[in-house]
Amino acid sequence: MKARVVHLITKLEMGGAQANTLHTVRRLDRSRFSVALWAGDGGVLNPEAAAIPDLSFEIIPPLAREINPVRDLQALGVLRRKLKAEIKQFAPRPVILHTHSSKAGILGRLAARLAGVPAVVHTYHGFGFNPTQPGPLRGFFIGLERLAGGMSHALIAVSRANLEEAVRLGFGPREKIRLIRSGIAVENFTPRTFDRPAKRRELGLQPDAPVVTMVACLKPQKNPLDFARLAKQVAAAVPEAEFVLAGDGELRPDLESLVRELGLFGRFHLLGWRRDIPELLWVSDLLVLTSRWEGLPRVYLEALAAGLAVVGTRVDGAAEAVREGETGYLFKPGDVAGMAERVIALLRDPGERRRLAAAGQSRVEEFDIRHLVPAQEALYEELLGP
Repeated sequence: MKARVVHLITKLEMGGAQANTLHTVRRLDRSRFSVALWAGDGGVLNPEAAAIPDLSFEIIPPLAREINPVRDLQALGVLRRKLKAEIKQFAPRPVILHTHSSKAGILGRLAARLAGVPAVVHTYHGFGFNPTQPGPLRGFFIGLERLAGGMSHALIAVSRANLEEAVRLGFGPREKIRLIRSGIAVENFTPRTFDRPAKRRELGLQPDAPVVTMVACLKPQKNPLDFARLAKQVAAAVPEAEFVLAGDGELRPDLESLVRELGLFGRFHLLGWRRDIPELLWVSDLLVLTSRWEGLPRVYLEALAAGLAVVGTRVDGAAEAVREGETGYLFKPGDVAGMAERVIALLRDPGERRRLAAAGQSRVEEFDIRHLVPAQEALYEELLGP
């Protein structure tokens, strides 16, 4: 008897949580599961979700990332009604709700409790609270996660760091939280023969310039302004270096202004959203990430698979992906000077970059996304029982 699995995510924008969720709903075994995906409006990946065969995809208009008590109560009511309808429609088959991201995770799990959903799973792709928030606000979000954790039948952490943090903060007992890593399709990033000079011309890059690349949404979590500040320091020491940032978001105007202020115009390439990330990495010489917090930074894994060394921030699961001095170097968030110094050293030492890259490619297999769906299916089967 097929179980009904409903995945719920706040917004299908470009990001690791969204990519893993789309991969999951695309690959879940249709002989065992009937699959639905619900998401808030306005996601750039909504058309991609709507095109997945044998997937019931629906928009939940009131569901949004911003806190708005009126809209949030509306979203809660919509989710409760829809979940009750799912239970009625698919009876006697069981219904599983699997939530992703903080807002969908809180509202979805509360709606599931009110609707009587028999199995509720939540994945932590990082947390909605962070050290930069005022203490009372951070405490409020932690309290909400504790409440929602008590309404969950199982919890998934994408990194061991997130798992340990969830246990420490009382979101659930250790036996309730599974480690199912956020993975990537390694084969899609493994270097292959392609027209590298043509790609560089397309991007406006000089044929032989050292290229430092960052792939990230332009939002406070990713701290893209620090990438511009790093670029300024690197450019002073390596005048031929160029910088690429693939991504878009709310901080784009601030970033564009800072790039002009720092005199980087013409060598700092702000590309917006891209679907050709493997090729961007293959024409690059180094990957940088300036995030303030993460779950497990997928771009670290993508860079390692693509044969790039990494210089980034030591956030949450980062050290599980990047081994210090072996596949890259990690720094405290905000340490622009330290990161810039390491980038300069690596740009001047191609042999060291090759050593780090080779080590990264040799160990990225454990993060292959092909392990993700079987692990989730096994958890669903366990929750449903014999």
